[in-house]
Amino acid sequence: MSLAEKTEKRILWLSFGAGVCFVIAEILMSINTHSQSVLMDAVYDGIELLVISLTLFLTPLFHRPVTEKMPFGYAQVESVFVIAKGFMMLSVTLSLFINSIQLALSGGNPVDGREISFSQLILGLTSLAVLTMMYRMNKSITSPAVEAELYGWRIDVFYSLGLSAAFFLSTLLKGTFFDPILPFFDQIVSVLIVVFMLPKVLQLMVQAFRDLMLIAPNEAVREKIRDIAAPVLAEYDYDITFLDVTHTGRRMWIALYFKPTADKIEVADLHDVDVRVNALLCAEFDNCFAELLVDV
Repeated sequence: MSLAEKTEKRILWLSFGAGVCFVIAEILMSINTHSQSVLMDAVYDGIELLVISLTLFLTPLFHRPVTEKMPFGYAQVESVFVIAKGFMMLSVTLSLFINSIQLALSGGNPVDGREISFSQLILGLTSLAVLTMMYRMNKSITSPAVEAELYGWRIDVFYSLGLSAAFFLSTLLKGTFFDPILPFFDQIVSVLIVVFMLPKVLQLMVQAFRDLMLIAPNEAVREKIRDIAAPVLAEYDYDITFLDVTHTGRRMWIALYFKPTADKIEVADLHDVDVRVNALLCAEFDNCFAELLVDV
């Protein structure tokens, strides 16, 4: 097992262990406070636990080498996995969103804002500590699965601290002009959280769909590849004629088609160019594989 795979597994196990504790705490809190927003957090984290369990099972596949039978390795499995996770997150989020609306239309749901504020503050600070540990462990690797977990924990931090601040504010509004809307405060917060979460979830799914369809990365990435490779090829009088970039999961394959200005190509020169270009591209992009192809 490689160092990258070991690091990835440690991060995922940390996320899983912390997630179990959070789900238990949030379920108990939602039962005690009858809060829809706390329940949303508990269900969301429960889905995360299921996804992490599958990720831990599938992680060894993502690190298997490319073979003739599997020319992209198992990288595309990761893209399918991210899409499935996105659909799960969407379905749960929209279900709880509809439930919040129905609860608001039925007269609202008064809750103890002070209790929720304090408990969410503790959860938010703990989430921040877990997120910081994961970021430090993730410095040396690139993994879509870990990136998705980091995003989930970032959401947990903002969610918990935002809930804490919001419900603390609600306790200050009692007996004021805003008193009539306080029974609906819990549902209002839940709806705002959904509005905040959906764009990023959709963005992750769109990127996974692009990877699955083997659509090239955006123009900025392609231009950066050209800017890195072209000067090296120019030293040997080679001109790039076509760039074929495929990104799926955590891996990127780059085919650089070129034409030499001379009638002959020195094998030693071609080897040097290949080594130099791959070194430069791998320094810029993790899990990057480049090959040089003569455009005939």
